[in-house]
This record gives sequence, structure tokens and C-alpha cells, in this order.
Amino acid sequence: MPSPDKSAIKKVVLSYSGGLDTTVILKWLQETYDCEVVTFTADLGQGEELEPARAKAKLMGLADENIYIDDLREEFVRDFIFPMMRANARYEGDYLLGTSIARPLITKRLIEIARETGADAIAHGATGKGNDQVRFELSAYALDPNIKVIAPWREWELTSRTALIAWAEARQIPVAKDKRGESPFSTDANLLHTSSEGKVLEDPWEETPDYVYSRTDNPEDAPDLAEYITIDFERGDGVALNGTAMSPATLLTELNTLGKRHGIGRLDLVENRFVGMKSRGMYETPGGEIYARAHRGIESITLDRGAAHLKDELMPKYAELIYNGFWFAPEREMLQAAIDLSQVKVSGTVRLKLYKGMASVVGRKSPNSLYSERHVTFEDDAGAYDQKDAAGFIKLNALRLRLLAQRDR
Repeated sequence: MPSPDKSAIKKVVLSYSGGLDTTVILKWLQETYDCEVVTFTADLGQGEELEPARAKAKLMGLADENIYIDDLREEFVRDFIFPMMRANARYEGDYLLGTSIARPLITKRLIEIARETGADAIAHGATGKGNDQVRFELSAYALDPNIKVIAPWREWELTSRTALIAWAEARQIPVAKDKRGESPFSTDANLLHTSSEGKVLEDPWEETPDYVYSRTDNPEDAPDLAEYITIDFERGDGVALNGTAMSPATLLTELNTLGKRHGIGRLDLVENRFVGMKSRGMYETPGGEIYARAHRGIESITLDRGAAHLKDELMPKYAELIYNGFWFAPEREMLQAAIDLSQVKVSGTVRLKLYKGMASVVGRKSPNSLYSERHVTFEDDAGAYDQKDAAGFIKLNALRLRLLAQRDR
């Protein structure tokens, strides 16, 4: 999309973290577009104090009514993470989509604030090399086809961290000491995960240094004694931990604590970005990994084989849609409807063993279980299953193979 007409922009809502990049963007918007700026900071459970973002915005001249800081943790887990987890979504088989799933919620709130404040545009701090610019903007246009989007990294001449700091210092924007020079890696965090990319991680042959990990203890140093937990599910969503009912965000928060202690959820991944390049990242998803394992565990006894296998076939497409920024697209919503229908009977309890980086399902039970011990037993099944029936089943399935073999012999 072309850059918006500067003269048409009177007010912008900026996705604002309070960090150096978005603070520079705030000032740049004021100077370049000569416009009023509204900041929005989302509390998605990133574990950071958000009030400093308010202080920095006020330092840039913003009035209190133009500073939004919203606690979105429950909505994030309930309406975005849990629906995604119902699909067992993993991008390219591994990535639990921690960054990807946060962007549509942030954008949704940006659009709402733009409407509330009468803003002409929204702005974000995503670079022109990454996936987030796509996710923010596809979501924005799906929610408001007429919204204008400003992406400073695609407009300005600041092409490096050094240039960014020099620009900030020339305008008396405070630069934290740990931001002087280039940071060793870039991070993004929310209630589901922490991701780290860049610098020390750019060589895919080199092992991730220990100091990069912030969300999980080293599995080698984890307790020598395994810990057992239970998670209760209703209609595909987690509702209780160890028998105690919890809200979605509280449940995931508690699982994060458990996962951290046992070193669970580390992933070193080279992935294919939507914009075309490969990227190496290190992801920590402690609670999410435990939850994902548990969800598959309860599905294993409550889903019919046909439904379970179809879900597994749909999952890569569903995960790709989220990764690429199509959360609000009709095809994602169509898949979600099918996935949600599959979860109607997915209720019960899963027992897991947490031990040195692993979350293993060791027990599962459900009032809706399709598991029949009578049918699978190696002992006398009292006529539940006639083994002679298997002969005809095999013959019919082998018929085409025998005909092929006879022709090709």
C-alpha cells in the first residue's frame, strides 16, 4: 500500500510498547505528519510493568486521554489462544504461534480506539522484513477497509539501530543504557510465549547461548523429581488445574510457572517467513507446550478417528493462515467452525508428568470416552469382537493390491 497522504492525517493511533523504537516512532509521527498521536499499549501478559509506557508517552507531550493501556489477558487466552489450541495448531509442525496469535487482537483494539477517538490512521513499529507488518495490516483492513496504516520502517531513512539512537538523542529522547549500541537479540513476549531473534541467533549452526533464555529454566538443572498435574477440559478448552477451576488466563499463567520450573517449551527453529526469507528464532512456550500436549491427550479418547485425522489434515493450513496474518479471513473462520464442532465432546481430565524439559501425557479419562477396554483386551472379550470378521475386511482391502500385482507380474 502507498504511504498515506500526510496532509490528510490529523490523528494516529500508535501501537506503543514504550521502548526505544516506538518512542522514536511517536516523535517521528508528530514531526513528519504534524498530527495528534494516541498511544495504545496492550497488556498481553508480557510480564513487564506497563506504567513506564504511560510516563514516556506523557514525556512526548501526550495528554492522559490520549494514552490507552488495556489489560487484554483474558480476552487473549479465551478468544484467540484457546480457539487456536483447539486445532492443535503448530506452524511447520513445531511453532505454537505465540507472536502470530497476538497481532490480530492488538489490531482489533487499535481499530476500536481509532473509531472511539476519530483517528484517521493507525501506526505500528514492525519492520519491512518481517511477518508482523503483514499481520497488523491484513487484520486492520479486514476490520476497517478504509483505515490508513502508517509503517514508519518502510518510510523513514533510519536503517540501523545506530541511526535510530542518534535520531533520538538529537531530540532529547531518553535512551536506556542497555540500548546503546546494538542489542544482542530482539525479543517479543506475551502470556503464551517469548521469542528471540537476531544477532547471536542469526547463524543457524551456532547453539543458542544460555543467556538468551528468559522464560524457562535449563532442563538440565530442573528438579530431579517428576511433578504430576491434571488439567480438566470442557468442550475442548481447559477449565481447571489439579481440580481447581481457573479462568483461561489464570490457567495459562499457572502452567507457565510449572513449565518454567521444569524447563519445558524450548524450541530452536528455522522457519519460512511469509515475506519469503528463512528466519532462525528461539521460542519459549512453557505453559503452551504443556497445554497443547494435554489437549491432544483428551482428544485421543474423545474424538472419532475420522474427525481426528481430518483435523490433523486441516491443521497445517489453519496454522499457516494464522502465521500469515489471516485470522479475520473467511477461510480461517470456516476452518474454526469445523474445529469447534469437533470439540463438543472433548471433555475430561488429562494427567501429565513434567520432567526435565518434557511434558508427557500419562493418563486420560472422559465421560465421553470412545476407548473400549472390552474391545481391545488381550483376554476374553465375552463376544464383543469376532476376530473372524477381520479376514473378510483384509480380503476386501487387499483386492485392488492383488489385481495390481497380477497385472504387473
